[in-house]
Amino acid sequence: MQIAFNDTKALSAQLDSSEFKALFKTNSYIHAFSILFNWVIIAATIIWSINYASPWLYPIAVIIVGARMHALAILMHDATHYRFLKNRVWNDRLSNYLTMYPIFTSIEKYRPNHLSHHQHLNTDEDPDWVAKLGNRAFTFPKSKSEFLLSVASYFVLYQGISDAFWFLKRFGGKGKNAVKEPVAEKIVFYLLMFGAITFFGVWKYYLLYWVVPYFSTFFMFQYIRSVAEHFGELAYENDLNSSRTVKPSLIERFLIAPHNVGYHLEHHLYPGVPYYNLPKLHDMLMEQDEYKSTAHITETYTFGLLNELGKIERQEAMPAT
Repeated sequence: MQIAFNDTKALSAQLDSSEFKALFKTNSYIHAFSILFNWVIIAATIIWSINYASPWLYPIAVIIVGARMHALAILMHDATHYRFLKNRVWNDRLSNYLTMYPIFTSIEKYRPNHLSHHQHLNTDEDPDWVAKLGNRAFTFPKSKSEFLLSVASYFVLYQGISDAFWFLKRFGGKGKNAVKEPVAEKIVFYLLMFGAITFFGVWKYYLLYWVVPYFSTFFMFQYIRSVAEHFGELAYENDLNSSRTVKPSLIERFLIAPHNVGYHLEHHLYPGVPYYNLPKLHDMLMEQDEYKSTAHITETYTFGLLNELGKIERQEAMPAT
């Protein structure tokens, strides 16, 4: 099956030219504030949990910290498309320092894979598609209980650790595929970070409030979002039904779909639009009859997505040939 791509130029031509072009304008202050916002929530959650030590509060803290780690990764995703700073060197450097190095990777490792995913969406040249094809976790339909069991497995850390090694294998790159990173900067960052943790004697808190959320809820939210974007009751016939937009509830926006990441279909059509303009883009596109009738739009993760994953229109996503 070869996906028949729509003519996005024709779709764009139907939109108001001045309003549409304005959507591509970046605002580094909004992006920077979002990074700060996530770090403030992380710090406040950790302090709150430590000061009011309770076995009931700690799981909540793990969920919140993991969700905000995921939010930081979403901001890095925008920076991958150079939607943060016009200066590309500092776009990558600050994204690494403030979002990627803390979660043990780099924008340089992520970008080649991600841009290839955009270029070859859902084909046998799409590295994300190929990596997930045949993987039981990404094979649908499945019952709600089976999917929820997969999600719950992250709370015992095993699945998160497994995912971490899987990501390392996928994004590591060796030989011809080796990724060039600013190794010296990365080493200095970790020396300073682990040195500070040792100096202040807070290894216990680092393990409890960073390592545990990382290997549990961070990868759990990554998994849910990944499934939502490209799996479960999608037709894979053209641009408009090869990925999904999920419109989250308020609590889902905080936990699963931060920074408008649920507007994934719109992002694939126009990756140059920064995350804070995706809702406006969605509204503009929904005024077009073809888009409104063909685009795969799902209402909420908890009900809409969960119901779609159990339907049997497609047994398993098939690779392009």
